[in-house]
Amino acid sequence: MTKLLLSLHVLAAIIAIGPVTVAASMFPAAARRSTGTDRDRTTLRLLHRICRVYALFGVAVPVFGLATASSLGVLTDAWLLVSIALTLIAAVLLGVVILPGQSKVLADEPFPPARLGMLTGIFNLLWAVVVILMIVRPGSTTGA
Repeated sequence: MTKLLLSLHVLAAIIAIGPVTVAASMFPAAARRSTGTDRDRTTLRLLHRICRVYALFGVAVPVFGLATASSLGVLTDAWLLVSIALTLIAAVLLGVVILPGQSKVLADEPFPPARLGMLTGIFNLLWAVVVILMIVRPGSTTGA
């Protein structure tokens, strides 16, 4: 069962979080280049929609991750607790700042694309640290 849960966790991360990080990273540059044409607006709307939809699917990542951690008996390990905290910060950053910021750009409200790019970079960095923690698992007793 643990191998199935771990497989689902990794697949969910690749399928859900990957597109969000790529689309969110592309949005600020597309917003800076935008001249307001229909094609530019369509591109921005598409990138925003990818972020929104895949963010919803991304909820599966911590669900399967917690189930996997429970089956491995590592729910109280420091590396996992830090990963959970970073995942929560990344989710809040995406849901409370990045997605609304993209919506503001689409509505022609003031939200600097450079700020959006910086926040997206932080979001991606948080995920990179979580991936490293998942692989290295400092202090883990599971043998990896």
